[in-house]
Amino acid sequence: MVLCQRPPISDGVNALRTSIRDHVHKMVRAGEMHLDRPAGDPGLFGEGSEAWRIHADFSAMLIGGVASLLTQMLHPLALAGVWDHSDWRHDPHGRLARTAKFIALTTYGGTAQAEAAIAKVRRIHDHVTGTLPDGTPYAANDPALLTWVHVVEADCFLRAHLAYREPGMSGARQDRYLAEMADVARRLGAGEVPQTRRAVAAYFREVRPELRYDERTRDVAAALLNLAGSDGVIGGVGQVVMQAGVEMLQPWAAAMHGLTMPAVQRPAVRAGALAAAGMLRWALKS
Repeated sequence: MVLCQRPPISDGVNALRTSIRDHVHKMVRAGEMHLDRPAGDPGLFGEGSEAWRIHADFSAMLIGGVASLLTQMLHPLALAGVWDHSDWRHDPHGRLARTAKFIALTTYGGTAQAEAAIAKVRRIHDHVTGTLPDGTPYAANDPALLTWVHVVEADCFLRAHLAYREPGMSGARQDRYLAEMADVARRLGAGEVPQTRRAVAAYFREVRPELRYDERTRDVAAALLNLAGSDGVIGGVGQVVMQAGVEMLQPWAAAMHGLTMPAVQRPAVRAGALAAAGMLRWALKS
């Protein structure tokens, strides 16, 4: 009798690793990203910066990115730009890929490449204008709106890093990261950008009365949360990442979305996300 031989376990492991890595690269369109940092050019931050450390961990950045997008859309002017000027219905991964590319170029690219990426975004923003349903005008290059988008992003990336990568990061280093990121925001045209955790908390208290949740917010949020597929391990990781992003929301943002998570559920979500983050790090390790 001839027995069917199973493929070596290592082959299955390597196939899984390749599948996850290829899926991530496709999701962020890594093939479109080419870093150029000439010798002796540290770029906007340099190797010793907090931005280099935090942005290097794709797993935590992905979780923070989900929380960031869910929070940013609560500002009606930010949501209007997405609703009117992006193909979020047919290209839901587009925003994620563009954000990932911008962060990579401005963090790890040379000075000229980073400045070119910033200039490109500003040119695009020049054409992102319109009016809300109530007639309120908006413009993506509005300094106050740029500040909102930036502060939410930096806050979510930092808190995800603390939760899933470096819980012992000192307060001084956390503030250093916020100050580094504020420089990019100012280059984009943002107004007064908070540069410490205390200033960020005060900023959120100040801006919260301007936030809204309506049918358009619900539709865009649903499109984001439905990005996680059901295709085996990859889909499972995506679903865990989405749950972790929801858990990462500031309490007031979660309440506005109707996504407040019971306290008893949070440890399980964190544990699952830690496992998923470990799998992503393993798959992406060169």
